[in-house]
Amino acid sequence: MFSIVYTTTKDEEEAKRIAHKLVEQKLAACVNMHPIDSIYMWEGKIEEDREIALSIKTTTCRVEAITECIKRMHSYDLPAIISWEIDGEEEYLKWISDSTTA
Repeated sequence: MFSIVYTTTKDEEEAKRIAHKLVEQKLAACVNMHPIDSIYMWEGKIEEDREIALSIKTTTCRVEAITECIKRMHSYDLPAIISWEIDGEEEYLKWISDSTTA
């Protein structure tokens, strides 16, 4: 089974640091980074920030390890870490599997 893990970071530097670690450790096959504008409630106030969103392509069995890695490396008190299972083209999914095999 395969999953995408989604998180956001404060800037490109933090995003790249997390992405490189996940790929180097073979927890992720690929991490896409997207600049986004976020509006959210934090401690009773509406906040607005420019962030970098990460879409992390992986196998479902690695989601927990990815979550722990993000939590260790992240600067936010409460990082958004969301995952969902995916389906896709067979050869691409095989590439994800091959890329995350130690």
